[in-house]
Amino acid sequence: MANTTFKTPICDFVRSYAEKNALRFHMPGHKGVPLLGFEHLDITEFDGADSLYEASTIIAESEQNAGALFGANTFYSTEGSSQCIRAMLYLAYVYARAQGKPLRIAAGRNAHKVFLSGAALLGWDVSWLASQKNTSYLSCPIVPEELDAFLQKNTVAAVYVTSPDYLGNLLDIGALAEVSHRHGCLLLVDNAHGAYLKFLPDSRHPMDLGADICCDSAHKTLPALTGAAYLHIAKTAPAILVENAKNALALFGSTSPSYLILQSLDRVNAYLAKGCREKLKAFICQVQALKCTLTEHGYALRGEEPLKITLDAKAYGYTGDALSEILLRENIVCEFHDPDHLVLMLTPENTAQALEKLTTALLSIPRQAAINAPPPTFSVPEAVMSVREAVLSPFEEIPVTQCKGRVLASANVGCPPAVPIAVSGERLDENALAAFRYYGIDSVCVIK
Repeated sequence: MANTTFKTPICDFVRSYAEKNALRFHMPGHKGVPLLGFEHLDITEFDGADSLYEASTIIAESEQNAGALFGANTFYSTEGSSQCIRAMLYLAYVYARAQGKPLRIAAGRNAHKVFLSGAALLGWDVSWLASQKNTSYLSCPIVPEELDAFLQKNTVAAVYVTSPDYLGNLLDIGALAEVSHRHGCLLLVDNAHGAYLKFLPDSRHPMDLGADICCDSAHKTLPALTGAAYLHIAKTAPAILVENAKNALALFGSTSPSYLILQSLDRVNAYLAKGCREKLKAFICQVQALKCTLTEHGYALRGEEPLKITLDAKAYGYTGDALSEILLRENIVCEFHDPDHLVLMLTPENTAQALEKLTTALLSIPRQAAINAPPPTFSVPEAVMSVREAVLSPFEEIPVTQCKGRVLASANVGCPPAVPIAVSGERLDENALAAFRYYGIDSVCVIK
C-alpha cells in the first residue's frame, strides 16, 4: 500500500461544496461564516452529502480505503475510541446472543473507564483478569498460559484486553487470540494507542495478529483531529459482526457526527498510503537512539512500544510529577505523569529539533538518589454487586477517608489515564483507599 495514492472523497466533496458558495439554509448555525476560520468546511448531512451510519457514497468509499490500508472491515468514529469500545461490547453481545453463549466477558483489569459504562449499559457480567505480574493498575500483563487456565474454568463469550497500555506495554495478541479462539471466545482489543502498529516493517496491529475486533484512535498516533477513530473487524471474524457494525456505532454515537473529523480521517488515508511506512521507520530509529541515550545517562525506561517513552521516574530520583514540572518550565508538555512514571508520546510529526530539545532538557536534569518508596500493592477488591447495578444505583460523593467498606458506584477517574483503580460494585478496602490517596484522589462516589 505504500505506493498507492488514495482519493479523498469526503475532502473533495466538502471543498467543492464550499467553493460553490451555496446559500446554507441547513445546519450548522454558523452558515460557513468564519469565527475560528474553518467554518466553510464544517457541514452536516444534507442532500448530496453522505450520512455516517447509513454511508453509501463518499463516506463508504473512504471507509473502504481505510479498510484496504488496515486489512480489515473498517468503520469510522468521530467520537474517539470511546464510541468504538462501546460498539465492540455491543457486537460481542449480539454474537453471544446468536451463539447462545452467556453474557459474560473476561477483561483485563486495566480497561478504560468507558468499558465500564458500556458493560453497565449492556448488562455484561464482567470477570476481571489480573495477572500475577501486575505492578501497576495501569498495566495488566496477561500471558497466554494464565488466560488458558482461566478459560478452562470459566465460560465467557469474549475476552477484552488493552494493548498497548498507557505505559507502553504490549501483549502477545497472537497467542491470546489463539487461546481465545480455542475456547470459542471472541478477542476484543483496545488498541487506541496503537493505530501506527500496522505500518511498522513487521506489523504488530491486532488485525494482523488474530484479534476479531479492535479500536484505534487515529488522533493519538496518526495526524488526525481529536475524536478521529477506527472500529476494525477482522476479515475472518463472524459475519454477524460486520452486519451489525453500523448499528453498533449508531447506538452510542451522535446523530450529528463531525464532518471536520470525517475529513481528517479521509485525508489520513492518503497520508498512510504515501510514504508513511518509510517515514515511520526512519523516525522510530531516531526515537530508539534517544532511548539509548537516556538509558546511558542513567534513566530507566519501561515498556516496549516504539513511539512511547516511559520513564521510571523514581529510579532517577524524582517523581513523575516532578519531572513533568521541570519539563514544563522548558515549554515541553508530556502526555501523562504520576508519582512513578512520566509518559511521552511521539510521532513522526515531532521534528528533529523537537527531539533535540527534549533530549537536552532530560539530560540536563541531574540524577539523584533513587526514591525507594513503591506504589501501593495492586489488589482487586471484593465484588459485591454487578457493574450495571452499581453504576445505575443512587450514590453520594464522600471523602476517601470515610469510604472504607463502602461500595463504589461510578469510577470517577480522570483522563489521562482513565483507568479505574477500583471498579463499580466493589467494596473499598484499605488497599484501595491507600491507592486513592497515593494517586491524589480525595473523594469517590459510593452507593447510598
